[in-house]
Amino acid sequence: MTATQTDKSAPGSAAIPEARGSQPHASREAMDAALADLVRRKDAWVAVDIPARVALLSELIDTCLAACPRWIAAAVEAKGIRPGTPPEGEEWIAGPALVLRNLRLLAQSLEDVERYGHPRLPGPPRRRPDGQVVAPVFPASFWDKAFFPGFTAEVWMEPGVTLEGLPETQAVAYRAKRGLPPEKLAGRGKVALVLGAGNVASIGPMDALYKLFVEDQVVVLKMNPVNEYLGPIFAEALRPLVDRGFLRVVLGGAAEGAYLCRHDAVDEIHITGSDKTHDAIVYGTGPEGRQRREERRPLIAKRVTSELGNVSPVIVVPGPWDEGDLAYQGTNLASMLGNNAGFNCNALRVIVQHKGWAGRAPLLDAVRAVMRRTPPRVAYYPGAEDRQKAFVAAHPEADRFGEAGGGRLPWTLVADVDPARRDDICFTTEAFCGVCAETGLEAATPAAFLDRAVEFCNDTLWGTLNAAIVVHPRSLEDPEVAAALDRAIARLRYGTVAINHWPAIGYALVATTWGAHPGHELHDIGSGIGVVHNGFLFDRPQKSIVRGPFRVKPTPPWFVTHRTCHQLGPKLARFEARPSLLKLPGLLWSALRG
Repeated sequence: MTATQTDKSAPGSAAIPEARGSQPHASREAMDAALADLVRRKDAWVAVDIPARVALLSELIDTCLAACPRWIAAAVEAKGIRPGTPPEGEEWIAGPALVLRNLRLLAQSLEDVERYGHPRLPGPPRRRPDGQVVAPVFPASFWDKAFFPGFTAEVWMEPGVTLEGLPETQAVAYRAKRGLPPEKLAGRGKVALVLGAGNVASIGPMDALYKLFVEDQVVVLKMNPVNEYLGPIFAEALRPLVDRGFLRVVLGGAAEGAYLCRHDAVDEIHITGSDKTHDAIVYGTGPEGRQRREERRPLIAKRVTSELGNVSPVIVVPGPWDEGDLAYQGTNLASMLGNNAGFNCNALRVIVQHKGWAGRAPLLDAVRAVMRRTPPRVAYYPGAEDRQKAFVAAHPEADRFGEAGGGRLPWTLVADVDPARRDDICFTTEAFCGVCAETGLEAATPAAFLDRAVEFCNDTLWGTLNAAIVVHPRSLEDPEVAAALDRAIARLRYGTVAINHWPAIGYALVATTWGAHPGHELHDIGSGIGVVHNGFLFDRPQKSIVRGPFRVKPTPPWFVTHRTCHQLGPKLARFEARPSLLKLPGLLWSALRG
């Protein structure tokens, strides 16, 4: 890990108090029984061949689809969303639609593994001038091109991976057991504990699917108290795995999580949440926990992977923007915060602009205009009010849009934060609520600005999960800007870098990897260790790059201004389950009316 990465590791995510659970928590006896079931079945899972796994994934698509109505009804009630309104669509798209896509793409990759030994890429990989290998992963089908015209995505490998050796870094768990008789697989099974996140419903199931189908481990999924109401629904949605003894879903808070983490039956742990939760689990709490972390003496000697948040930047390259461009990108930026009431690890946190660009103030005005028109959402995540107050206390000049009350908080924008104040709360702490900031950097040219913006993001902002760059296509006609953009993508130390769009697309494509940039260590965890999603089953990925047009028509469904997202969401979920030309007209009708 570089010195700058270490410098960025504190304070990190804001402390989040534990939610009051809405369901009875699992007893120790129940957790012991769940783990005993998994221990008995862990070797059997390793022995399940690929055709049987593909058939199982098909069953899971059916059971997941059947659970959707209950899933969405529970989510909108818990988050204070009025049924039949556009925010309901967020729950469809970020919940079952993505899980169904994940199931479908896993089946496709496993079919390739059975036939070719590894998932086939949609195009030839290439080598960058510095030798780094880049694999194209999107678009991979007619459907990808139809729904995301102009979008591409690739996964960049860690240094040392060669073009010739790239296939050997795919589907490693399957490669290791290929051709072995069942008796040779005995003793290879493992039990993974997945500590689910409470904000986005697809996170827990997709993390569990990754452990099961990519890393070949059976799973106990412990729900977060914030969304543990989904636990029984997930058990129904994933019933084929539950019935076969390969998955158990348990409810509980910090005490139950700690018990499971330290249980002898658990071999590995995956955490999505806060770096502070991670450190409490690995090292303990209070002065003793801090000392253990400083001395690198973890309480548990198990592999721990994690995804732990970010102060997510969007670098805005100055260029020849017209009024339409400013309005569109103002909506784009505001939507990166407004989606899911701001409770996303990839939510916009800092807009990085050129200090002297003529479009700087108009772009901020466009962001403000969208925030002003977007009704505040219920702040359902614990501690949100206190976190918002902490940012406003540090920046009383912050703009606030909408009235607080009824569990709702105003959207909050802190403009013109001094970039030299490296310890500013806007740079060091993930707000995890409807708060974002903006800062301006001085530079002689747009290319020089890009270089300086990369340094600022890498060295000042906390976290390495995701970043975005917004650049006008006419700006790229300047060879210096085009070269600076290429440098920026390569130098940004983030696990996902998106061009012109919200990096959450990198989460949603599933073909891409999702996780922090490599380099964090257990005692200095930052945004985490390892990846999930990773539809082409790479073993040594460094980062994912998503590119999209500067402006997209029709309105992207993740925009807070989308008027028919609640109608589009269920259609998209049914489509992701089993794509069909017959489903396209209804999808397009809802999309065009957005």
